[in-house]
Amino acid sequence: MIRQLAINSNTYHGYSLEEAVKGASKAGFTQIELAAVKDHTGHILPEMSLKQLNDIKELLCEYGIKCIGIGAHSNVMKKEGVANLLKSIDLAEKFDCKYIITATGDAHNDADVIEDETVLAENLAPIIEKCEKLNKLLVLETHGNNFPTGVSLKKLAKSLNNRVKINYDTANVIFYGNTFPYEDLEASVDYVEFIHLKDKLGSYNEWNFPAIGDGDLDFSKIFKILKKATYKGPISVEIEFTPSGPANLEEVNHCVSKSYSYLSKLIG
Repeated sequence: MIRQLAINSNTYHGYSLEEAVKGASKAGFTQIELAAVKDHTGHILPEMSLKQLNDIKELLCEYGIKCIGIGAHSNVMKKEGVANLLKSIDLAEKFDCKYIITATGDAHNDADVIEDETVLAENLAPIIEKCEKLNKLLVLETHGNNFPTGVSLKKLAKSLNNRVKINYDTANVIFYGNTFPYEDLEASVDYVEFIHLKDKLGSYNEWNFPAIGDGDLDFSKIFKILKKATYKGPISVEIEFTPSGPANLEEVNHCVSKSYSYLSKLIG
């Protein structure tokens, strides 16, 4: 499973993609999920020029890193969110990756309540159609107050289309759903196609996501569930620190390296 590991470039929020690629490569990562969240971590965006996109491709090639997904969080309950996600699918095509990652609401401070899931289904229809056409998978993240757990997302995905699967965030299920990622993962793993591997410290609603192995999660238990299910998808490591963020780039690189070392010993 070590070959399934990737770094989520959102780990380098506030730093450049070049700094993310250099740090991840030095730690041992050979795959990356590119964060495409405007006004947050926009390491890659649909409005970038062809030259900018080609420069990113060259950067990844230089460090021997493959893009495995576009993390394009968009509020698909709004027209602009749907439009952004549709454009982001083109990024996945450009970078020859299979996965488009989003939640259903805002990337942060998601407070909207989806009262009618038929509206959500209608909004997702053109996205699903484009994924069908370009052979991509739309993976919805355990995130926000509407679909915070794997079980809730499995129910949604089953009602939609086989192009819609789950991006299981191991810490978000605690933060948003007050649910540990053990029984919930077991109950939904057959619909999981992408994972955000994230650790968690503190009370369930405390923003504290340290290096993998430095928090409270039992990753040996999580990987036993994945191995039993013969999970084959990406495992994208994400570190989001605390609200104050990391002290500097060195701290980010240290945590990325520490996470890779911990996982190498656990699953390598």
